[in-house]
Amino acid sequence: MEDSPLSRRRLLWGAAGAAGTALAAVELPRLMGSEAKVKVALPSPVRKAPVAAAGPPAARRRDALVDYAPAVWVEACESNYASCDRPEDYPIEYVVIHLTTDRLPIMLSRFKDPAERVSAHYVVSATGTRIAQCVRERDVAWHSGGVWHNYRSIGIEHEGWIDQPVYTDGMYEASAVLTATICAKYDVPVDRDHILGHVEIPLSTHEDPGPVWNWDAYMKLVETAHRRIRT
Repeated sequence: MEDSPLSRRRLLWGAAGAAGTALAAVELPRLMGSEAKVKVALPSPVRKAPVAAAGPPAARRRDALVDYAPAVWVEACESNYASCDRPEDYPIEYVVIHLTTDRLPIMLSRFKDPAERVSAHYVVSATGTRIAQCVRERDVAWHSGGVWHNYRSIGIEHEGWIDQPVYTDGMYEASAVLTATICAKYDVPVDRDHILGHVEIPLSTHEDPGPVWNWDAYMKLVETAHRRIRT
């Protein structure tokens, strides 16, 4: 087997991914304390779905090449991201937290529409029971609104609305293990300088994940998962 800095880094990436997968499989223990549990059901505002591209909705399939084993592969249209070879071409230095402002199936259909010109690497369902990977981590998803951050970050969407947020413990926990796995794999510091909300990207015109997003609780979950992955 080749012994080089690149091959050793790839071994570390694989080890971090496997550790994150194992942690997700047994579920991160709930660390929300005595806080009241939120309801799982999302509100159902009346919203028009975008006009779908020709053809039936994309069938979800398991792909052995997903970067995060608990995820289901739901590929974005190639017109909605840039092919790359990260972290060799560009370092991965940030994780950006988003809110979909639509239901999961509608968001995934947007990523498949070449006219949308938008995508994210992952989408986490409101309950945390489903994670879709839409863009490979090595590729550049168009999610942050800033070219510099797009090329240096992983984008994670979360199902919900800013005006009617319902953030469940399950969603926080599933997202935290995913974020911790990414941070361990690419040596991204687990802090608020490197785990950002979409609203915190320079010149961002978005407000997500919104003021109700519990950053303190989320970061504690990420830190706990990260320690377990690294040990």
